[in-house]
Amino acid sequence: MTLSLLFASLFVLMLLRVPIAFALGLSSVGYVLLAGLPPVVLMHNMINGMNSFPLLAIPFFILAGALMNAAGITSRIFGFARSLVGWTHGGLGHVNVGASVIFSGMSGAAVADAGGLGAIEIRAMREAGYDDDFSVGVTAASSTIGPIIPPSLPLVIYGVMASVSIGKLFVAGIIPGLLMAVSLMVMVWWYSSRRNYPRDVAFRLSNVWRTFVSAFLPLMTPVIIVGGIVSGAFTPTEAAVCAAAYALFLGTVVYRTVDLRSFVRVSMETIETTASVIMIVGAATVFAWILTSNQAAAHFAELLLGLTDNKYLILFLIMMVVLVVGMFMETIAAISILVPVLLPVSVQLGIDPIHLGIIVILNLMIGLLTPPVGMVLFVLSKVSDVPFEKCVTATLPFLIPLILVLILLTYVPAITLYLPDLLYGDH
Repeated sequence: MTLSLLFASLFVLMLLRVPIAFALGLSSVGYVLLAGLPPVVLMHNMINGMNSFPLLAIPFFILAGALMNAAGITSRIFGFARSLVGWTHGGLGHVNVGASVIFSGMSGAAVADAGGLGAIEIRAMREAGYDDDFSVGVTAASSTIGPIIPPSLPLVIYGVMASVSIGKLFVAGIIPGLLMAVSLMVMVWWYSSRRNYPRDVAFRLSNVWRTFVSAFLPLMTPVIIVGGIVSGAFTPTEAAVCAAAYALFLGTVVYRTVDLRSFVRVSMETIETTASVIMIVGAATVFAWILTSNQAAAHFAELLLGLTDNKYLILFLIMMVVLVVGMFMETIAAISILVPVLLPVSVQLGIDPIHLGIIVILNLMIGLLTPPVGMVLFVLSKVSDVPFEKCVTATLPFLIPLILVLILLTYVPAITLYLPDLLYGDH
């Protein structure tokens, strides 16, 4: 009964638009008081949840992405992507996806992609005569590639919660992220053929070389991060520090677009974002501890296995649960709550934790494109001056390729696990 009140209070607080960290915390406090537990368990579990070395990667990856935006690096990436794929029909749509793939190796967050590249991409597409619904839809969908291709803030949180290698998770996200990009480009081609969108620029090797030289140093960021982790030169947390230092070097020394004032502004934004993420992690850790202590994972497994013993059908049911949660809950909180419940069930069914991590994160990214939470849609609505409702309808068709990729990855785990098996061997 007390557990039912826990979920009921959380749901009511979310309906009242209480920030998710406070909604989780207040509902947990209510449970502890009703259950007659000492309040100190709240602080104990919250501190334990936040006291994790891998979580140090979060502020540095956030800082690296913010510095890249402040340094004007997003425009260099957009220019390089434009010279590569802008010559095709609907060229700027393909550029949109290509730029997101490149920028994903720097920011690790869908909202950062939508906010940083989104304004540049939508403005360029409007000037070229593209419809707003197409521009907003492809920008929203392509931003979800960011948390799949390394580095990835959600994968860091998942790695901490599931106690699995963050390096392996990063490597496992490369092929799925590229599959997402290819599927979205197919959708762009289909739209462009129907609406007769133009080619953006003529293909010239000289132009590709010029923009490549301009973007070369930023393009080295994912090489440094992934190469360093895979080679064992540094841990994911140390890779985050290196990425932030490299971004600072580019902004202050190479391009000289980041001065003291902009650095202070970026630092304050990073502190604010990090604080909100860590607060969510702490509150969600307490909530997850309550679920674990009440054997929620065992009850959930019993419920699923009572419905069917078919592994593939249970996978489908798990993905439906994650998708619904992702529609209503912020990504970090959803990971922190879902992992302690889903992981034991998945392991019992023989589902690899690395595989589970990728499909859970992709599922939650789709949740970012759906109301009522839909953070990416809120960001794009702001930067594009398009009403939120129109952003929702514009994005719906682009959910189709993402859902198809999710289904493929869910039922063909070899796609996700190929690179971790190849590079780490002991997986």
